[in-house]
Amino acid sequence: MTEKSPISRRTILTAGGLGVLGAAALPTAAHAETGDAERGATGSPRAKAPKLRFRADGTFKVVQFNDTQDDELTDRRTVELIEKTLDAETPDFVLINGDVITGGCETRLAVKQAINNVVWPMESRGIPWAVTYGNHDEDSLPQSGVDEAMMLDFYRSYDCNMNAENIAGVTGTGNTIVPIRTAGRGNDTAFSLWLLDSGRYAPGTIDGQDFAGYPAWDWLRMDQVSWYREESQRLEKKFKRKVPGLMFIHIALWEHRFMWWGGVDTRTAADAARGRTRHGIVGERNEDECPGPINSGMYNAILERGDVKGVFVGHDHVNDYVGNYYGVLLGYAPGTGFGAYGLPGAERNRMRGGRVFELTQSGEDVDIATRVVYARDYGIDLTANDQPMEPTPLAPKQAAI
Repeated sequence: MTEKSPISRRTILTAGGLGVLGAAALPTAAHAETGDAERGATGSPRAKAPKLRFRADGTFKVVQFNDTQDDELTDRRTVELIEKTLDAETPDFVLINGDVITGGCETRLAVKQAINNVVWPMESRGIPWAVTYGNHDEDSLPQSGVDEAMMLDFYRSYDCNMNAENIAGVTGTGNTIVPIRTAGRGNDTAFSLWLLDSGRYAPGTIDGQDFAGYPAWDWLRMDQVSWYREESQRLEKKFKRKVPGLMFIHIALWEHRFMWWGGVDTRTAADAARGRTRHGIVGERNEDECPGPINSGMYNAILERGDVKGVFVGHDHVNDYVGNYYGVLLGYAPGTGFGAYGLPGAERNRMRGGRVFELTQSGEDVDIATRVVYARDYGIDLTANDQPMEPTPLAPKQAAI
């Protein structure tokens, strides 16, 4: 992750600004139902959002994109990649895992257009979707006046969006639990998708000490870790069992780096080989993991609770590896956006892609298989240049906000 905004602030906001309009139902895919949300105050999607359920054959498919990271003149190949992936994979749920936009949006309209460019492929197909926030999403705030809470109102104005409103007392914007119900007609939650805001940048100082020499990124805060533990316990109490799930955050955990190198202070090829062997790592690592300077403790909480089976991130665009770190999958999806940085030189766009998760219900357990799809798989132009498009027209509801 090599880009850094001059802004250095942690967003702890309540919903505001753009306002949420009522949602008239679009036709939704067979996996989605309508009905009341379980408990919106805990981070569940709004009452009128689609309800997710495993298919009759016990399967469910999630696609993760991240770092679409562009302005309203989005590179056309980013949208082409999203659309071709959706059509090839027919997912039941899609997540853009942070850095949906970047600092090039100079107006409120430009922010809406930049967002709409990359969410409309899901919305127009009736596919339920959500976002997490990354370090770049508020880069345009000084000129556009649109903060993350205002963006959240805009996201939630779409019929197929599944982000929750902000939770009082919990750091970050739009921390959400997306439940997936068991196959059939029951209402039990079979699987949970945990979507958390991992923040932007470390503060300038803490107790008068700066962060020179340390990573400059943000980290999950202890109230978010506590919220996960408390909600995990609530779900276990409600359903009389631990509910398995996956967690998505934008910025990597320190444990992602430890896993790759097979240790804490190791950096040799032999160390990386040990990590790959021990943890069954597959995929590429083309840049350093960029966690924040503070270890949040989230991995420790996940290990204690035993329900989250994997933590997947973006942020570092040219990493796409995944491994098993002491029983928890830790992995990346590659950067999706052609307008953001990639590999050096002529290979700039070789890694553009997304990650697919194939979930299969097996009694009370859920088996998880995951793989990466790339723009090159779909014959998309990988030329190392910029190919901006005109903005996708806003639907009347979004244009009115």
